[in-house]
This record gives sequence, structure tokens and C-alpha cells, in this order.
Amino acid sequence: MRLWLCLLLAAAQPAAVHSSMVHQQSPLSLVAENNTKADIFCEVKTSPATTRIYWLRRLQAPSPNSHYEFLALWDHTKQPVYGKNVGQEELTVKQTSTQTILSLKSVKPTDSGVYFCMTIGTPELTFGKGTQLTVVDVLPTTAQPTKKTTTKKRRCRSFPSPAAKKGPLCGPLTLGLLVTGAVILLVSVAVSIHLYCLRRRARLRFMKKFYK
Repeated sequence: MRLWLCLLLAAAQPAAVHSSMVHQQSPLSLVAENNTKADIFCEVKTSPATTRIYWLRRLQAPSPNSHYEFLALWDHTKQPVYGKNVGQEELTVKQTSTQTILSLKSVKPTDSGVYFCMTIGTPELTFGKGTQLTVVDVLPTTAQPTKKTTTKKRRCRSFPSPAAKKGPLCGPLTLGLLVTGAVILLVSVAVSIHLYCLRRRARLRFMKKFYK
């Protein structure tokens, strides 16, 4: 069966890549740390529950010479079938009510590649969109944004001006003193004018008597 599958993949690969019907596969990209578990999900909506689901891996960029490595086959009628040199200690395949899950138990850098779920139809193969798996020694950390420190502006303390003081500017006593002073000034002016007039009249009388 494995030889037949390889021949079928080689013959039908151009049609598979350009298939109009694509299975829902997630995630599209996955970064996993070395020696950790990685899960890839495939949902076949347009096929019956009895459809066989194949899991493949492509280790190089897509090209006419791209090579697909057969990993496992899920068949509801029997136990999963694994590819050459692939064992359950490396990966497992299981089925839920809506999805088929490929679980890589302990990934290594050599496991990096693009993983596809696939079904065989008539006349073409139907692939998922693919999951790009990248295995790294240490997961990249997201840099925390630096907080911008803002210096508080110093505000000069303003002192209240004399004009800003509340309350009446002049009290009753002050007003009384101002009015009294004004009256005295007017009386003094009037007295001065009256005395000036009296002196002038007396002078004129004296001058008239002197020249007679």
C-alpha cells in the first residue's frame, strides 16, 4: 500500500496542489520548542466520516520535485497505519467527532517542515492548506514595550495679589474719614476765597480814601 501511495502522490501531485476543495487545517504556522509536543488539526467537512485521512510531511519548498513523506493513515475500520521508520513513540493519530489530530510527541529540529492532511478522491487528491512547523531550541520571547517616563513639570506657587483679596476695599470708618476730609478741604477753600475777597475790598476802599 505504501508503494501504491507513493506512486499515486507522484502522479497526482500537480492536481493536488491546485485542488479547488481544501480541508480546514490548523494552525497554519507553529513554532515548537525542542523535545515538546505539537498537535496539528484537520477537519474534513465535505467528506463522509468513513473517509481515510492521510498525514504527509514536505521537507522542502514546493516545486515540481517536492517530496511528500507519508507519516500516518487514519482509518475508522482499523488501527492507524504509520509510514516507514515512523512509530507510535514519535507520533500518533486520533479522531474526534469533527477533527483528525496528528500529535508529535517530542519534536526535534529535523521534524521541521510543512505537514498536510489529505484525502483521496476521484480523480484528484485533496490537501489541507498545510501547517508550517518550526522546531527551535528556545522559544522567542516577545519584547516588552519600554515605558516612556514623563517628568512632572514643576509649577511655581503663585502668591495672591493685594487686589485679589476678598472683602470690601473700604470700611464705613474709612469712608467717613474720607468724606470729612473732603468737607474740611472745601470749607477751607471757601474761607480762603472769602478772606481774599474781604482783603481786596478793604484795599480798594483804602486806595479810594488815599487819593481823594
